[in-house]
Amino acid sequence: MSLIIDCHGHYTTAPKALENWRNAQIAGIKDPAAMPKVADLKISDDELRESIETNQLKLMKERGSDITLFSPRASFMAHHIGDFNVSSTWAAICNELCFRVSTLFPDHFVPVAMLPQSPGVDPATCIPELEKCVHEYGAVGINLNPDPSGGHWTSPPLTDKHWYPIYEKMVEYDLPAMIHVSTSCNACFHTTGAHYLNADTTAFMQLIQGDLFKDFPTLKFLIPHGGGAVPYHWGRFRGLAQEMKKPLLDEHLMNNVYFDTCVYHQPGIDLLNTVIPVKNVLFASEMIGAVRGIDPTTGNYYDDTKRYIEASTILSAEDKHQIYEANTRRVFSRLDTRLKAKGL
Repeated sequence: MSLIIDCHGHYTTAPKALENWRNAQIAGIKDPAAMPKVADLKISDDELRESIETNQLKLMKERGSDITLFSPRASFMAHHIGDFNVSSTWAAICNELCFRVSTLFPDHFVPVAMLPQSPGVDPATCIPELEKCVHEYGAVGINLNPDPSGGHWTSPPLTDKHWYPIYEKMVEYDLPAMIHVSTSCNACFHTTGAHYLNADTTAFMQLIQGDLFKDFPTLKFLIPHGGGAVPYHWGRFRGLAQEMKKPLLDEHLMNNVYFDTCVYHQPGIDLLNTVIPVKNVLFASEMIGAVRGIDPTTGNYYDDTKRYIEASTILSAEDKHQIYEANTRRVFSRLDTRLKAKGL
C-alpha cells in the first residue's frame, strides 16, 4: 500500500490576521510610521488547527492522501512588492507558520520553504532564510521564483550564474526546488491561468537552451502544474533541442527535471503520463488552490487529482506507486530520511 504524498500544497487558508498584517506591511512601504512589527502578528495554535482541520486535512482524509509538502501561499509571495527587507520579513513569517502547522500535524504536513527573493537583488541574500528553514524547521525543499518581478521577467534565465548561489546550497543540502512564480502584476498575464503556466513552460525552455546540469549534475527541479505546455508540445521541445545540437531530452534534462500532477481533467493527466516517463512524475493536487470548484461533467472537484491517477488505464499498479510515493521520496531525499526515521 503506497503512502499518498502530495508534493505541492500551499497554506492558502491561513487565518485572516496574516493577510491583514501583510496589507499593513505594504502600506508601511509608503509610510514607514505605519510599518507593522513582526510581533504585532498574533495567530494562536488553535487558529492554525482550525484553518487546517476544516480545510486541507479534511480534504486529505476525504480524498485519501496522507502527507502534504506544505509551503507558503504562492500568490502571496509577491516578491515584486517592496525591497529585500520587506520580502525577508514576509518570507520569515510565512515559513514559520508552515513550520508551526508541521509541528501541530507532524504526520500530515512537511514544510517547504519560500525564499525572500526581490527583483534585482543577488539571490545569495536568500541563503540565510534557506539555511534556517532547513536546520530549524526541517524543510525538505524550496520554492524558487524564476521571475521575482511579477510578470515582467527582469531576471536572467535559470541557467545564468546569477542563480548559482542558490543552486550550490540546493546541492549541499540535496534540496529540490519547485519552480513557482507568484502573483502577476502585468495585466496581460492572469496569475494562475497564464503567468503560472507561462513560467512552467519558460523554465523548461530555458533549461533546454543551457547546460546547467553539467555544472550541477545532482540539481533537481520540479516543474508544477503538469509542466505547463511542455507535455502537450513534447515534439516541439525535442525538435528545438535537436536543432540546438543539444543531447536528447532524456539525457539533457530528464535526470534532473520532474513534473507534478496538478492537471485538472482526465485527458490532461492521461497525456502527461503518455508523454513523460513515470520516473519523472510526482503526485500533487495543489488543493484549495487555483481551481477550487466542482467539474459539472464529473461532479467531482477539479483538483481531486487522485481520481485521475486511479482512473488511468495507462498506469500499472507499480506506476501508481512510483507516482504516489516512490518518486517523491527519491526526489525529496530529506523527506525520505524523515519518513524512515518514523518507520515509514
